[in-house]
Amino acid sequence: MWYWHKAHRVLGIFFLMIVTLGSLPGCALFGPSDTVPLMQATAEQLTARLQEQAEEVRTMKGLFSAKITGGILPIGQRVQGTVFYQRPNAIRLRGFSAVGSEIFEFVQIEDEFKLRLPTMGREVTGHPSEADHLGQLTRPFQLSVWAMSGIIGTQAVGSQEQVRVTEDGDRYRLDVMDGPGHNGAASMVTRRIWFDRRNLLVVKEERVSPAGDIEATMQFDDYRAVGAAQSTPALNGQAPTADKRIMRPFAIRMTDGKGSGSLQVTFHELIPNEPIKPGELGRV
Repeated sequence: MWYWHKAHRVLGIFFLMIVTLGSLPGCALFGPSDTVPLMQATAEQLTARLQEQAEEVRTMKGLFSAKITGGILPIGQRVQGTVFYQRPNAIRLRGFSAVGSEIFEFVQIEDEFKLRLPTMGREVTGHPSEADHLGQLTRPFQLSVWAMSGIIGTQAVGSQEQVRVTEDGDRYRLDVMDGPGHNGAASMVTRRIWFDRRNLLVVKEERVSPAGDIEATMQFDDYRAVGAAQSTPALNGQAPTADKRIMRPFAIRMTDGKGSGSLQVTFHELIPNEPIKPGELGRV
């Protein structure tokens, strides 16, 4: 049975090496991969964070590429695009083919929108609240506008809405509910927003229908600083301090809750708070 003793001795040496390596600086075979402490926040603080995020961007210009799966949009599976946004509610999305020909234009200003599909010879106008009644073309583009909330700022909580917060591992989940219903009816969840507890950045949002079904899910990743940092003036002889940079996700994935497919957007450039010419926002 000498081979059993030899095998035990080899295994013992092997585990001793693992323990020794794990204790050396820079060697964390079984240690935690992320030592960033989790932040504590209340529902009020998360609500204020959404408001701050929305207010820090007055305008946004962006270049992106999109991968479309499942036929969610009636265009090619890959497009190049531009986005122009101006607070409080003006956005223009344009998509182009690989050779530069225009595939679509979607413009929404206040409570009106226009969808133009040059390759199909179609143009649709109306109000966002009527999108579901204006044909199958309009809803996917309304979903795309929700996806863009990652770069323009997740919609802030309204004055009549209610919130509750739940710890979800290394995330917080903020449920946004409409105001009290008639005759004492319970409030309904309209959105669920997940914050990364290491930095309180929004990493996921669900839009919920009045029936309680998930309309769409947006996931936000690859956050990067955009725009130039500005310093505050010196006070009481202290040195000026730099304001924190605007952080925005450069990777967004939107999944249609009705099963039509998904839209994966990768941004190549984001420029916040530069003047936008009237022509860049298009017309409705």
